[in-house]
Formats: sequence, structure tokens, C-alpha cells
Amino acid sequence: MDIPILIQTFIAVFVLADAVGNIPIVLVLTKGMMPSQRNKVIDKAIIIAIAVLLLFAFAGQIILNYLEISIGSLRVAGGILLLLIALQMLRGELDQPIIEEGRDVAITPLALPLLAGPGTLTTVMLLMSKSQSPHIAVAVGILGAMFITWLILRLANLIDQWIGAEGGVIVTQLLGFLLAALAVEIGSTGIRELFLS
Repeated sequence: MDIPILIQTFIAVFVLADAVGNIPIVLVLTKGMMPSQRNKVIDKAIIIAIAVLLLFAFAGQIILNYLEISIGSLRVAGGILLLLIALQMLRGELDQPIIEEGRDVAITPLALPLLAGPGTLTTVMLLMSKSQSPHIAVAVGILGAMFITWLILRLANLIDQWIGAEGGVIVTQLLGFLLAALAVEIGSTGIRELFLS
């Protein structure tokens, strides 16, 4: 197993899922639900997010080959996308999800795009292409990150009371900073592949 790829996958997926930053949204989406009902919504959202991430991780290369997109181009595009998301996190500009009656909030917006958004999908596709045999490492990284995310969301009520509104903002800022650094690293690698190889 490629441990560096596993660690990178875990960090990237966990940061992008932004479990702590999404706690207020989860609480709003599940307002009025019993704790058991809220837990069922969170369980379903995590399962859907994992399924989508694994699908893109393993089928992503096939999609790229079909569309004739190089890994270098995908790295640059993915880096720019992640950087934009990171800037939104740092500026506190992430849009609140629109809540519609009669819609399963576990699927959207909780699983898609909050937990498994375009940035996360791009990242797992990129990481899958970084070594000769990253499949197990990427899969374990995704599962590990989603498990920690699940634990955090399961404790949403307690964590919300503990960190408060200001604490949530601080955590989101820190995660945004780490994501910005990761975005620059991915983008710069793509630029080197395109222009220096």
C-alpha cells in the first residue's frame, strides 16, 4: 500500500468534506428531527458520498481517456478549482444550501455537493493517477476520511454547543488555508508536467 498516497487522500477528502464547518448546515437541514432520524440522514449521506467518491476514483481514468484529457491539464484545472473553493472558505463566502420541502436532504445538499463536491471528485481522480498501484491506498484514504467525517457529524449537536459559531469559523479558516496550499501543490505539478516535461 502506498502510504503517502493514503495520507494525501485522507487529508484532501477530510478537508474538502469540511465536517466541522458543515455542522451548522447539518443542524439546519435536520431541524425538528429526533436524534435517531438525524443519525439516519447522516448515515445515508456518508454512504452516498463514499459511493460517489469511489466511483470517480476508479472510473475517472476511463473518463479522461475517452475525453482525451491529459493528467497535467486535469491537475492544473483541479488546482484552480480547489484554490477557488479554498478562497471561498477563507472569505466565508460558501453559499448556504437551498432547502426545499419534499427533498431528501441526505442526497442533496448533504452528500452532494457538501461532502462529495466537484473539488473532492477531482482530487480523488488526480490522486489515483499519482502512482502505479494507488487503488487500495486511495480507497482506504476515502473510507478513513469519511469515517472521521461521520463521527464528527454524528456528534453535531455536542460539537456545535462546544465550539460555538466563532469556533466553527476559525476551523473553516484553518481548513481553507490547508486546502489552498494543497491546491497550489497540485496546480504547480500540472504546470511542470505540461510545460517542463
